[in-house]
Amino acid sequence: MSKSQPQSPSPSNPLPPRPVAAWLVLLAAAGAFALTMGVRQTMGLFLSALNTSTALGIGSISLAFAVGQLCWGLTQPFAGAVADRIGTGRVILAGVLLVGIGTLITPLMTSTGGLIFAIGLLAAGGAGMAGPSVLMAASTRLVPPARRGLATGIVNAGGSFGQFAMAPIAIGLTAAVGWASAMQWLGVLVLLALPAAWLLRGNSRALAAQAAAASGVKALSARQAIRQALATPSYRYLSLGFLVCGFHVAFLATHLPGVVAACGLPPETGGWALAMIGLFNIVGSLAMGWAVGRWRMKSLLALLYATRGLAVLVFLLAPTTPAVMLVFAAVMGVTFLSTVPPTVGLVAKMFGTANMAMLFGIVMLAHQIGGFFGAFLGGYVFQATGSYNWVWYIDIVLAVGAALVNLPIREARLPRAAQAAA
Repeated sequence: MSKSQPQSPSPSNPLPPRPVAAWLVLLAAAGAFALTMGVRQTMGLFLSALNTSTALGIGSISLAFAVGQLCWGLTQPFAGAVADRIGTGRVILAGVLLVGIGTLITPLMTSTGGLIFAIGLLAAGGAGMAGPSVLMAASTRLVPPARRGLATGIVNAGGSFGQFAMAPIAIGLTAAVGWASAMQWLGVLVLLALPAAWLLRGNSRALAAQAAAASGVKALSARQAIRQALATPSYRYLSLGFLVCGFHVAFLATHLPGVVAACGLPPETGGWALAMIGLFNIVGSLAMGWAVGRWRMKSLLALLYATRGLAVLVFLLAPTTPAVMLVFAAVMGVTFLSTVPPTVGLVAKMFGTANMAMLFGIVMLAHQIGGFFGAFLGGYVFQATGSYNWVWYIDIVLAVGAALVNLPIREARLPRAAQAAA
């Protein structure tokens, strides 16, 4: 009897990627996210130097960064829709190049409009194109289903590591060559993400078309997918919870040094607190990626949001010491972006991978809208009251609301999405 021949891939019998290929995919996605997110997050270190150089004022320069927050969110649904159709690699290529160009030309800008163009549109828009919605959708598409939770956790941890590692690089470059050249070197450094465009090439719609041809069920168009998602209560609940996540993240990232100062603690405590958030965010992302395959994702999200609310309450009741601040930062770091793996997993489980980048991009847009309000209200409330307490109270209420709104989510895949991705 002859030995059976290995099956060849076909639309009805696709071969799963080999383990080595899967880890290459994760390395490419996590590395690209680390570079684009790291460069984007370190731009704030140059705010004072930009103000001194341009004499535009902190308010005008901050406007460019605020536009960048919104542009990063607004770009992702559109970038995801394009990636789903013409290919992830092309979108990542364009995004990385835009981040590099925007960062390179920022030191040359001398007006508010110029900074908005370079920081808010080019750099932030490019980071959105090569951002989590596109990178995580590619990882979800290219790794076996059993590893998707861990895959999204690893990619998310890559972005966290980029935030942690790029800051000392930027500081070291600034000391060596000056702030303008340091920023331009960061623009060159981000180009190291370009090989990821080749490794992550391909698109979800091609796979969906193959599956549709095999099953006889036509794949959903982008418009149909959006209509189905927005009509699904579970998707709306998920987006509302992620909006609250954006509020938490932006408030902490923007105002934690101010909170430290308001507590009468030394400024270096603020730096260490931000570092603790970055370090423990890596731990939380990897742990949540592991947990996604073992427990219900909606329950994990409810637990994360409830933990945030409880941590803030304990922080408000505890004495304001450096140790308390660092422990609080560590706890918040564990929950900081660990909401991403279960959120990605729920979108994939409900709607499949055919329109994954676009649908997760819409959820990310909700996240950034929440981030806008978190950053804005933090400064507005402190200016009006001289304290951040009311923002913390709002934060607790929102955390409880986010925990509760995730509980009714139904994790079963919708019938039409299941047929289209069969």
